Amino acid sequence: MKYSIYFLSAIGACTMLTSCFKDEAPNAECDIQKAFVVMDNWDAVFNNQTDASIDVPSNTSQISFEVKDNADISKMSPQFQLTPGATISPASGTELDFSNNARHKYTVTSEDGAWTREYYVGFGSKLLPLKYSFENIDFFIDRDGTEKYHQWYDYSRGSDSKIYRDWATGNGGFKLSMGKAPYEDYPTVSVEGGVRGRCVKLTTRSTGPFGVMSNMRIAAGNLFIGEFDTKPALTNTMAATRFGLPFDKKPLRLTGYYKYAPGETYQDKAGKPVEGKTDHGDIYAVLYRNHDDNGEAFVLNGNDVKTNPYIVALAEIGEINATSEWTPFDLEFKYTGVVAPDLLRANGYSIAIVCTSSYEGATFQGAVGSTLYVDEFELICED
Repeated sequence: MKYSIYFLSAIGACTMLTSCFKDEAPNAECDIQKAFVVMDNWDAVFNNQTDASIDVPSNTSQISFEVKDNADISKMSPQFQLTPGATISPASGTELDFSNNARHKYTVTSEDGAWTREYYVGFGSKLLPLKYSFENIDFFIDRDGTEKYHQWYDYSRGSDSKIYRDWATGNGGFKLSMGKAPYEDYPTVSVEGGVRGRCVKLTTRSTGPFGVMSNMRIAAGNLFIGEFDTKPALTNTMAATRFGLPFDKKPLRLTGYYKYAPGETYQDKAGKPVEGKTDHGDIYAVLYRNHDDNGEAFVLNGNDVKTNPYIVALAEIGEINATSEWTPFDLEFKYTGVVAPDLLRANGYSIAIVCTSSYEGATFQGAVGSTLYVDEFELICED
């Protein structure tokens, strides 16, 4: 009898398991995970073969392929890897004309048909600006249509071609823990009162009960050239910050303005006050080779943004202490490596400028309320 009970229980468990598989709801995700181009003569269009493939962060809707100057992009057929079960229109591999700065809209529909998401895809030779006034802002739109937090964009140097998201923030990570917060309570926001026009306000925020459970109690305001990928934000936080975009000049100095007010109580990762310790902000910039010796493309992240062996120059402000007035800074790039002109022309180097309201914010240490304002950045470069 005992064995019969076990046997019947096993049959019941298998039946329930089969039922679960049969009744599993269709996938509600509608994301492009990767965009890529397959072509034999890739070197006629791209500087590097790795430029023909893009891992798409989950919190972006703009996909831009970097190509050579004067490349023929009138007949390009981008392909896409989607979340399971999702479909895309136009279909993956459709040939389209991307010349004259054209950006084509693609609509991804989830497997369950309940959700859609629009992406804009373009090809072009993007030249990062040398001056940043932080006037161009819009919102990250959640899939329910809600405006969640500010984003920044600029225009390609010497043209009116938009570069989407040259500046990134960790706001997408803050959304995971404090998704109901109004946009003005996010760590990085655009505000009036800059040196000229608007400026960027970076504030170290509490991440609430969710932050306590995950041992990530604060979110420092940050702003950096690069991308923030929310996918690893909870499991591998350092990898979520992807620092740097291709740059074709040799930078000599970074100038700009800042104001800073430290928060009242500095706390460690466990949330305990650290007596006698005062928070301070940080601004720095790095220039690095963006392909390793084997030709593999990479970006710096929170683990190696100042230590990677492929870094050739670093400019640092040191400690940013309290100042209520706009304070100018002028940082010199200190070179530890040689810049190869042929690599520079082929976008073989990337630059990252990084700002944070808490200098140890990447390890979730700092003072809630620490606030850094930044404005009017300029890269002074060698001709």
